[in-house]
Amino acid sequence: QVQLVESGGGSVQAGGALRRSCAASGYTGITYCMGWFRQAPGKEREGGAVLDSDTSTIYADSVKGRFTISQDNAKNTLYLQLNRLKPEDTAMYYCAANVYCGDWWRALSPQTYTYWGQGTQVTVSS
Repeated sequence: QVQLVESGGGSVQAGGALRRSCAASGYTGITYCMGWFRQAPGKEREGGAVLDSDTSTIYADSVKGRFTISQDNAKNTLYLQLNRLKPEDTAMYYCAANVYCGDWWRALSPQTYTYWGQGTQVTVSS
């Protein structure tokens, strides 16, 4: 059973930066597709960034050029660097894992993913 534990949420002013971490455990030797998602109040959960098992990346247009997804295999930890934050980036952020990503639109779809972290809040003030 894969377990994902997140850290690194918080509050920042517009234009600032944060780094999110997601520590994974329970792997069985299978390389997983990993993603970061977010959900703002009253809105559906949406995909932000994906790191496929072949190390290719996919970004939603809303975060492209500002957010960077990466992974430290030695630490089994997934990261999301959030730069040039905007108030509209305020949301609960979740990391997720699945055995495969599929096409880009599947990779950015929450329904594709089996395992989820607990989520942490990111608040960006203007």
